[in-house]
Amino acid sequence: MLAAAENVFGKGAEGLADIVRKTFKDRGEPNAYIVGREAGGAIVVGVRYGSGTLFHKVEGERRVHWTGPSVGFDIGGDGSKVFALVYNLNDTEDLYRRYPAAEGKAYLIGGFTANYLQRDNVVIVPIKLGVGWRLGLNAGYMNFTKKGRILPF
Repeated sequence: MLAAAENVFGKGAEGLADIVRKTFKDRGEPNAYIVGREAGGAIVVGVRYGSGTLFHKVEGERRVHWTGPSVGFDIGGDGSKVFALVYNLNDTEDLYRRYPAAEGKAYLIGGFTANYLQRDNVVIVPIKLGVGWRLGLNAGYMNFTKKGRILPF
């Protein structure tokens, strides 16, 4: 799993191994992961758009898109590479729905962020390496879909 993450972020990405090890210690080995990209921005109210590929141990590869509105003390814009560990995803159809999300970011040029999303038994741990300027805390949701959407709702 660490090798797959290093393929996304590059070898030697500082802090990446620690985030993956801590997540494995807390949650164990995931049964799927997502590799993709995301862009977002906010001035109190924010939006995010992302897309990538879901790699599932049993069901193989699937395209996945996500969008999400947010609100909070948040300003700036960023683009991120995303590597998300997915736990308890027995049927890939269970991925395609809304997951409550809360996030905090603070970087002027770039940085790593990681958070947990959970709905029912499915847990998603997105690890992001973002570039841009972003500062704040926000709450909202991430909506995973099979096709991209223009509206983030």
